[in-house]
Amino acid sequence: QVTLSPKDLGAHTHITRRMLQQTSLDLEALVRDDLVQAMALSIDLAGLEGTGANGQPTGILGTTGVNQVTNFAAANPTFAEVVSLETAVDVDNALAGNLAYILRADMKGALKTTEKAANTGQFVYNGNEMNGYRSIVSNQGTAGNLYFGNFNDLLIGMWGGMDLTVDPYSNSKSGTLRVVAIQTVDVAVRHAQSFAFGNDGA
Repeated sequence: QVTLSPKDLGAHTHITRRMLQQTSLDLEALVRDDLVQAMALSIDLAGLEGTGANGQPTGILGTTGVNQVTNFAAANPTFAEVVSLETAVDVDNALAGNLAYILRADMKGALKTTEKAANTGQFVYNGNEMNGYRSIVSNQGTAGNLYFGNFNDLLIGMWGGMDLTVDPYSNSKSGTLRVVAIQTVDVAVRHAQSFAFGNDGA
């Protein structure tokens, strides 16, 4: 019953005439990699916090039925608050699959120096894990947001491959090429109860 609908994601860059004169064939690979990375970051953002409006997919944050835990007492969660996301998913009998936390780099930095309990020498974030689960750092999320869930249930659909267009005309007066990449894509949460998120309420 989950439906995906085509949405076009685009990125572009410019290559100057001088750059074309002074570089090797590796320039094409460099430009492709830059465009692919920019588009991957946009899909990452859509999967987490896409609004569902103005042509955006609906991400985890905006999906009805996703578990929201009690707001964290401070800007960064305690160990008990981190565990509360796992508990919310477990209560819904959805604790299975590709389970992971997703957090921003600033939260990661804070949790690497936050003890699980006083004077234990055990920290909330340790060795790319939290609470025994893999932890993925993504700065695409809003500051203060923490996500947990089975990411097998976050579907990303793509129609065809990435289309590349080289436009030598728009900036022809300066001899600059514009390279445009377009990918048709959508994101959908297959099972809302497989996910939980929390934040500081700010």
